[in-house]
Amino acid sequence: MGKPVDPPSGKDVESIDLREALEERYLAYALSTIMHRALPDARDGLKPVHRRILHAMRLLRLDPGTAFKKCARIVGDVIGKFHPHGDQAVYDALVRLAQDFAQRYPLVDGQGNFGNIDGDNAAAYRYTEARLTEVARLLLEGIDEDAVDFRDTYNGEDDEPVVLPAAFPNLLANGSQGIAVGMATSIPPHNAAELCDAALYLISHPKATSEQLLTFVPGPDFPTGGVLVETRASMAETYRTGRGGFRLRARWEKEETGRGTWVVVVTEIPYLVSKGRLIEKLAELINEKKLPLVADIRDESAEDVRVVIEPRSRTVDPAMMMESLFRLSELENRIGMNMNVLSGGVVPRVLGLSEALREWLEHRRTVLLRRSRHRLNHIEKRLEILQGMLIVYLDLDRVIKIIREEDEPKVELMRFFELTENQAEAILNTRLRSLRKLEEMELKRELASLEVEKGQIETLLGSEAAQWKTISWEIREVRKTFGPETKIGKRRTSFADAPDLSDVDFAEAMVEREPVTVVVTQKGWIRALKGHVQDLSGLQFKGDDALQTSFFSDTGAKILVLADNGKVFTLEASRLPGGRGFGDPIRLLADIDAGAEIIQVWQHKPGGKLLFSTSEGRGFVAASDDVVANTKKGKNVLNVDAGHKAVFAAPADGDYIAIIGENRKLLVFPTAQTPEMSRGKGVRLQRYKDGGVSDAKVFNLAEGLTWRDTSGRTWTVAAGELTEWIGNRAEAGRLPPKGFPKNNKFGG
Repeated sequence: MGKPVDPPSGKDVESIDLREALEERYLAYALSTIMHRALPDARDGLKPVHRRILHAMRLLRLDPGTAFKKCARIVGDVIGKFHPHGDQAVYDALVRLAQDFAQRYPLVDGQGNFGNIDGDNAAAYRYTEARLTEVARLLLEGIDEDAVDFRDTYNGEDDEPVVLPAAFPNLLANGSQGIAVGMATSIPPHNAAELCDAALYLISHPKATSEQLLTFVPGPDFPTGGVLVETRASMAETYRTGRGGFRLRARWEKEETGRGTWVVVVTEIPYLVSKGRLIEKLAELINEKKLPLVADIRDESAEDVRVVIEPRSRTVDPAMMMESLFRLSELENRIGMNMNVLSGGVVPRVLGLSEALREWLEHRRTVLLRRSRHRLNHIEKRLEILQGMLIVYLDLDRVIKIIREEDEPKVELMRFFELTENQAEAILNTRLRSLRKLEEMELKRELASLEVEKGQIETLLGSEAAQWKTISWEIREVRKTFGPETKIGKRRTSFADAPDLSDVDFAEAMVEREPVTVVVTQKGWIRALKGHVQDLSGLQFKGDDALQTSFFSDTGAKILVLADNGKVFTLEASRLPGGRGFGDPIRLLADIDAGAEIIQVWQHKPGGKLLFSTSEGRGFVAASDDVVANTKKGKNVLNVDAGHKAVFAAPADGDYIAIIGENRKLLVFPTAQTPEMSRGKGVRLQRYKDGGVSDAKVFNLAEGLTWRDTSGRTWTVAAGELTEWIGNRAEAGRLPPKGFPKNNKFGG
């Protein structure tokens, strides 16, 4: 390696700290992204690119009802005059403003292929045309009347609005999505009529809270409809803080197809979900057998959405089938809410519902005052000119004579008639042909009308109550245009409670049930053979391993594993390795502690009970459902003292317990004497001088006590013959009846 190169020296070289330079540049980039790209303005709900598109379209006179113009022309104007970024980015923003499935109230009226809900892209901008909608016209209304500030464009050749007048509550009505640096925004769309009602209530009750406004704005209203299944309390908290989310589901209905058969038809899918991608995902799930309740899915959509889902059989519960689809696909999605906006167009803040509406109302008041002052200024200028006209009207001949003969007619007019400069200028600029129209009555009528209007505006400017009354009238007009009785204003998203399926085991329902035989080896390896295999003599094992236990099950079952430290682990039968190899160690499938040994493996029976015992003979009865673990770490069921270990978990289906110790003493006592717990140390089941428990069995006394000896023969001792062994819990017991196995086990 060569020596490090020293920086050049000289008076033109400036040393800069690298950390400071990076911080400064990154901060500048972050601020630019936050202010000029990703976050919407709280007042008009627009990001700069959308504002510039609408402004450029207004300058092109693309008002509602006028002829369309090519999108290429619009995009060209936007990037040439206002937005020096890529043409495709600008066109994508323009397309989104025109899509009725993306915008609740589209701002652009598009002609041509503007994409669809399937996720297909719009045609190139040379093929499509656009103009503004009525909503966009409302956003721009009054922009020529000094309603908002303008600033220079990026090259200083033109100017652009800092914010639009926004006579429409666009921020909440159309929502917004954006990712800035260190912050993001996500605002779902809402119903404009409901927002207007809430705004009117806020005007009359300025201290109203977001919770109170929920009376008018019950929740989002998505362009694609759907059903909101979020709780009222959760939505109230989301609107209060400006942060939260909403669970949105597809709208579906059961459609009878005759002879007892039926299908489910999905007519509305959640917001921002591509139908094409959704159908592909559902087809994949069916192929992977993750939707056992569904037989087929097909898309019969034309202009409206119509996705048909066929059940596996007519006995399937449609709600259960749809619940499985909601859990595994985008037929249900969560729409996040993070109302992070530029408050006042300057400060990034997360606003609640009432604050967001208040920002819009304050902006509307500012716009009203600015437009009123602008109009007042025009009126005063016109009144000045009209007064001058009335002065000279009585002596028009003198006016003509002065203009013809004087070198400085303006000065002479001002001197002779005592006019202001503006009045003299207006008289000189009046065309001769207009003189015949100059009638004194007409001039006086216009003068009187303007003076009345001037008085009204001055009253308005001097009274806050009058200002809010005018704003209320404007909002009512908007509500009339977008009311619930109009096609665009009718609420599309409805509300419902999610069905209560808490008692349904979906993990079990989602698996296609097939019979399997679970095989466990002495060294703790497990596998599942397909079908119920009676003869396991041909099974091969790894090394010197051998069969420990096997039992019939199915792929929908849970397999429970007891370790000697008292923990119970749960395995899904559907996820067990197949029977072609040697299987997998149970330790890989569950997080069993390093020093713990596997004692027992069995199939979980829902609703059943189990008798647990430690080696010192302490135990209790537990509900089988209570010992099922939801994680790989298992569930600590039996508390084991140092020097002892868990010995067994026996099915507890019976009224008596038979327990035998290593000392070959048998005791029979009522099950009722053993407490039922979900976890713990338990009570003493049998007393020993030395050694510990060997095995136990729970049985019905009336049927007698049975066991199987080492030769496979079954022995039964009738209830009447068990008298000398029947006692109470924690007694020592006595030697077992003749024929009891030497290994002190009850066997199968």
